Amino acid sequence: MESLAGHFLIASPSILDPNFRRTVVFVTAHTEEGAVGVILNRCSESTVGETVPQLAPLTALDEPVFVGGPVNPDGVAVLARFEDPDDAGVVVLDDVGFVALDDALEDEPPPVQCARVFAGVAGWGPEQLDDEFERDDWIVEAAEPDDIFTDDPEGLWSDLLRRKGGQYELVARMPLNPSLN
Repeated sequence: MESLAGHFLIASPSILDPNFRRTVVFVTAHTEEGAVGVILNRCSESTVGETVPQLAPLTALDEPVFVGGPVNPDGVAVLARFEDPDDAGVVVLDDVGFVALDDALEDEPPPVQCARVFAGVAGWGPEQLDDEFERDDWIVEAAEPDDIFTDDPEGLWSDLLRRKGGQYELVARMPLNPSLN
């Protein structure tokens, strides 16, 4: 399978796992050894100021910390849109990548247009994602930087499906529990 780094995985309605139900995952790495990404549309109740105030030079203290996924939930990653992509610790897509936190905290952080803080990541082992595609668990869409840093993360799942159109537009309108419709 071709690398999906820089793409969105949009959860299909068949995913009932509460970690991934109605999520949009931004795939940040995908090789034969597996895949890693961050969930873009799960805000936690915590703010950057409450949990990682040392990141204030990168983002506002009142910004939410996002639940990036169930893997390493105590770990922190900062995804940003860089003024100069060469300043990124890891570039994922165009000018979007991860901040090298050790360097940013020791020295002056790199100039960024916007940043999001994530607790944990989403991860898949070798061939695990392939198996999930065979079950039609995910819908793939090319990522757009504006969607990654949307002002409406809770609406991202529906917005992306509506944009795809056709049958996906119908899926976007499905209630959380279709039996209550």
